[in-house]
Amino acid sequence: MRGPHNIIRLIRTGATLERTGAMNVVLDAFEAPRAIRILAHVLGKPFQWLGYKGDPQMPPATRALTALGPAYIKFGQVLSTRPDVVGNELAEQLRVLQDKLPPFSKAEAMAEVEKELGQPLSEMFSDFSEPIAAASIAQVHKAKLASTGEDVAVKVLRPGIERAFRKDVDAFYFAARIVDLFAPGARRLRPMEVIEHFDGVVRGELDLRLESAAASEYAANTKDDSGFWLPPVVWSLSARRVMTLSWADGIPLGDNDALDAAGHNRSDLAERVLRLFLLHALRDGYFHADMHQGNLKVAANGDIIAYDYGIMGHIDEYTRRVYAEILFGFIRRDYKRVAEVHFEAGYVPANQDVDEFARALRAVGEPIFGMDATHISMGRLLSYLFEVTERFGMETRTELILLQRTMVVVEGVARSLDDHMNIWEVARPVVEDYIKSSIGPRAALRDFGKTAMVLARFGPRLPALVENALIAQTTKDDQQTSGKTTLLLPAAIGAAVGIAATLVVMTFG
Repeated sequence: MRGPHNIIRLIRTGATLERTGAMNVVLDAFEAPRAIRILAHVLGKPFQWLGYKGDPQMPPATRALTALGPAYIKFGQVLSTRPDVVGNELAEQLRVLQDKLPPFSKAEAMAEVEKELGQPLSEMFSDFSEPIAAASIAQVHKAKLASTGEDVAVKVLRPGIERAFRKDVDAFYFAARIVDLFAPGARRLRPMEVIEHFDGVVRGELDLRLESAAASEYAANTKDDSGFWLPPVVWSLSARRVMTLSWADGIPLGDNDALDAAGHNRSDLAERVLRLFLLHALRDGYFHADMHQGNLKVAANGDIIAYDYGIMGHIDEYTRRVYAEILFGFIRRDYKRVAEVHFEAGYVPANQDVDEFARALRAVGEPIFGMDATHISMGRLLSYLFEVTERFGMETRTELILLQRTMVVVEGVARSLDDHMNIWEVARPVVEDYIKSSIGPRAALRDFGKTAMVLARFGPRLPALVENALIAQTTKDDQQTSGKTTLLLPAAIGAAVGIAATLVVMTFG
């Protein structure tokens, strides 16, 4: 219920933000107007004694969110993917938010597994460990299949987590509504849109069948990628609140000493993690959007293993082509072409000047290319690019923001492995290969074929569509009939001829 009873929850939240010193950090990050600042402090300062103290060793924002509990921790994680909303500085703090909470008991986990899968635990697993990792929404146990003896990882949602999240999300909606009603100037912060985005992410993560599906799709896309592996889902032992995966162990990608001791080539790993991310984003349009060191390990054979598929990014084919052309244009320092791509895609309004925009892009690119190659950052380039496009009227595109945020994280992982890596040299062949396969005559023929197949499905309906159009036109006056016939008949006939011609080409060409 998004009613006034949520005021108590908001007061506790404000009190915790004040007590931990996070209130001004958050308000500054959102560039909150004066009215919101006053309201926030009125709700928080008098009740500081009600707020949670948190861990003083943490930065203020992460300290407050961790103290407030699972929903707030997850909210912080989601906001870390939206630097367009909270700013780069706070997004950076939230990106390293520790998602470690006290685990619930093994007995509770076993009861949840039996209830969800509908079988006695002993019939499914011959061994079931204490929790080995506990996060805001779920925790993981290592188990052994009773049927085969195979080691598996069993992820179990926290008992009652759905109800707990629902209460907190309702309070978030109530707060957003207050902002809309009492501070119209703050609507540019899009509070309702931010909460709706968070709500959608959480709903997906609270149904482990969706994460299982994401893992399965990701594995199918990447099965032929050399040096990369995903543990397969055990579907027979997965459900809404339980997810079972084959066990995959390795050295954390952030443990350089252990990687060196095991004889792994860190330079190769750095290049591979960046190359794989770009490959998945451009080739598949489906990428892991939380590729920090905690979700990446290196197997004994050198394969990179990715975990945790709760946050995945999706980019449609057209946007991938635009993104690739923009990157390729920057790689070649062809700023006029980068500008033209933005206009062709409709990212920048047509009333802007393309030459002026190209000069602004040059001001972004040249300082970066003037750096030493080992310090060039694609993530920084994209960040500067978004700042420029915003000045020219480009609306925020969430999928590109998520891509840029993940690019920054992946670059950070790669640099931690090899701080001398040349980002552009690694990225160039991936982008060039995608350009060759997706932009040009061969790609145009593929697109034409796909379009023809769609039109062909409507082929049987074309005669009826033409007949109905003619009948409708005969009921109108001569002027309307003349004008509309001119438009409708050539379109219908053209479509019919186009389908026929295409089918002939496909059959005999």
